[in-house]
Amino acid sequence: MVDIHQEYKAALHRAYAEDAVAIDEEERRRKELPPFTVEEAQERLERYLKRIPYKLTKMRYSSFTRYFGHLKRLGWVEETGKTEPSGLQDSYPTAPSRAHYRLTEEGWKATLAEVSNPLRLLYPEFDSTYFKEKQSARRYYSKKR
Repeated sequence: MVDIHQEYKAALHRAYAEDAVAIDEEERRRKELPPFTVEEAQERLERYLKRIPYKLTKMRYSSFTRYFGHLKRLGWVEETGKTEPSGLQDSYPTAPSRAHYRLTEEGWKATLAEVSNPLRLLYPEFDSTYFKEKQSARRYYSKKR
């Protein structure tokens, strides 16, 4: 899961940097300047990637483990059966083996909306109206004066 989380964070950072380059490109078009060359665009992308703090984008590791657990409960990921030894620092006990995972057929068929919020599938009784009612009940003041 650690490797999957790292790849996920790298993909988020890359998408964030690509969006920043696209915004720069749109700004150049508005100013009627010539578009970036491939080298300039790549240079800007690398510059943005270096400047993104690790914690800027969402999905901390603890959140990712919960999310991955939801995907496992939905049957979208499964263990391949392949494991490899993992190690910790010298003064710690031996670590459990690292398991390899793969997407199942259902995981490949899942829509972007389902993947981005698997809790809606796991708990369909908690729909958007439920959360709107919960939010409105959290008011600490009266609207009437």
